[in-house]
Amino acid sequence: MNPKQILMIDDEIDIQTIARMGLNLISGWQVLTASSGQEGIQQAKGHQPDAILLDVMMPDMDGVATLAALKADAVTQAIPVIFLTAKSKASDRQKLYALGAQGVINKPFDPTTLASQISGFLGWPN
Repeated sequence: MNPKQILMIDDEIDIQTIARMGLNLISGWQVLTASSGQEGIQQAKGHQPDAILLDVMMPDMDGVATLAALKADAVTQAIPVIFLTAKSKASDRQKLYALGAQGVINKPFDPTTLASQISGFLGWPN
């Protein structure tokens, strides 16, 4: 069975690194990274990852605009998106789910449980 491929879209390189290490070491998943919404959209089109981890707050094109662009494109609309956010209010989370998110993970996250959180949201076996 091929390992899962996850695209991590976050403007913070440290967050990308921590997520990559956790997902790769714990689950053996391949992690692609993008530092902006526009770069992430191009990566998603080119690689067709199994899932996308998307930061909500990014300069230029935020996570909400990035999700809208992904959902509007036939090539990327079926890729599940899980948001990473420092906003933990229930109303913020509800808005993200209403936009089409498959899950919402709070920052800071635990890199040792990140893969199981993603699997839980997407119904993947652990």
